[in-house]
Amino acid sequence: MLVELADRFGDGAAEKVLSGEVVDADGVVITPSTVLPPGAHVFLYRELPDEVVVPYPIPVLYRDDDIVVVDKPHFLATMPRGGHVAQTALVRLRRSLDLPELSPAHRLDRLTAGVLLFTVRREVRGAYQTLFARGLVSKTYLARSSGVSSVEFPAVIRSRIIKERGRLQAFEEPGEPNAETLVEALGDGRYRLSPRTGRTHQLRVHMASLGLPIDNDPLYPVVVDVAADDFSAPLRLVAHRLEFEDPLSGELRSFVSAGTTDTST
Repeated sequence: MLVELADRFGDGAAEKVLSGEVVDADGVVITPSTVLPPGAHVFLYRELPDEVVVPYPIPVLYRDDDIVVVDKPHFLATMPRGGHVAQTALVRLRRSLDLPELSPAHRLDRLTAGVLLFTVRREVRGAYQTLFARGLVSKTYLARSSGVSSVEFPAVIRSRIIKERGRLQAFEEPGEPNAETLVEALGDGRYRLSPRTGRTHQLRVHMASLGLPIDNDPLYPVVVDVAADDFSAPLRLVAHRLEFEDPLSGELRSFVSAGTTDTST
């Protein structure tokens, strides 16, 4: 493998073999003398640019042999994407909890805080991910908006939301609705949001469409440039509660975030 990787990718890849940074599909470290059959897969990680450290902890709300539930802070992506790799909930939790097979059962936007569920073992991953894919998880969010709307609440908002690759904002277009949100007013600019679907930026798009953009939203209704190290204005949106019937035990599970829309983290 040392010769093969050096021939294909140069001295940098060879150095990764020598330093034990290359593994096979089972996570076994590749040594300079490792011989693998044709078609085998190996994994090595590229050198990462420096990332801005997200200076908030990730409180664990619940942990057992199958799942880990955390209270994700604002500004921390769920999993690696783009320029966010080490500073993601997945990578930080894998390291801090020593759980190499940890995997998210669903996602929260980087700017959204709140309850986030991970599976511990690959054997149970599909069961929990299927719950979210089939809409069998009840989700409740809390949001704050300084906007004013003439809509009477509670209101069910249905629309067709499209998110195109390379475009920061999702947008609504005519056609069969693919996104539905129940919006309830709690008073003093606070709202409870219950999505029936899970489109990208759905809650942020629906609130902006009502004339109630979520406070500190840098994307809706207009894009605002925010420095990567500016944590002064968190999005006032929190994934407050998750409820579901556990696919393995049949037990009714309910997890609640400690965060509110009145606090910064």
